[in-house]
Amino acid sequence: MILRTERLTKRFGGLTAVNNVEFALDSSECCAVIGPNGAGKTTLFNLLTGTLEPTSGSISLMRDGAWSDITGASPERVASLGVHRSFQLTSVFEASTVLENVRIAEQAAGVNAHNCWRNVNAFDEHVEAAHEILERVGLADQATVVAETLSHGEKRTLEIAIALAGDPDVLLLDEPNAGVSSESVGEIIQLIEDVASDHAVVLIEHNMEIVMSVSDRVLVLNQGQVIANDEPAAVRGDETVQKAYLGGYERGDLNTGGEPV
Repeated sequence: MILRTERLTKRFGGLTAVNNVEFALDSSECCAVIGPNGAGKTTLFNLLTGTLEPTSGSISLMRDGAWSDITGASPERVASLGVHRSFQLTSVFEASTVLENVRIAEQAAGVNAHNCWRNVNAFDEHVEAAHEILERVGLADQATVVAETLSHGEKRTLEIAIALAGDPDVLLLDEPNAGVSSESVGEIIQLIEDVASDHAVVLIEHNMEIVMSVSDRVLVLNQGQVIANDEPAAVRGDETVQKAYLGGYERGDLNTGGEPV
């Protein structure tokens, strides 16, 4: 295992958004987190990345063969320890080039994060690493393009490239397919599979075609609680999961690609 939570809970006043979640992620695993709207998926991500502090419970990360307690650590601290994320809403530096977006993230993740006085061209290692990441995600030909001119799907891919900067151990992807055309689903699947080949990945995704294609395991949340945690095929036919979804899904509905979950 590389990441785990124990009785992780987050309350907002009288609302319990995440309720005693027990979660463990293997270092070579791609785990999808699904559930109805308001199930607590994004809150869970915010807890894992330090954006929110838990009300109770703990979060631990495996580092150098030992567990480190990262409960309540700042987002910057969590990222420096190797847990990176992409966001549900596209967040890139629109006025900068594609290369600069990734180069900045690479520098922020490295030893030169606070070295603001040298010309950026002096940091050849970060530029080289950024080029390698862009090659991997399929944006190498657009390295010099200003990010605001990219299509929505390309911006989502750029976000994943930014999250890959610094070679994190754990990558949290929050709806990487959001707003992307149905014609691009295959490209998203291929990209996630490639990233998951050498990173532990936790994925929030509403498209069941993607979930069932890329996941080793599926964690299902409902009203902040875990109601299923199993292989995709087992979760797909779970009657408790079927009943949890808004709109009254019938048994078997989760077989269809693209259904919102």
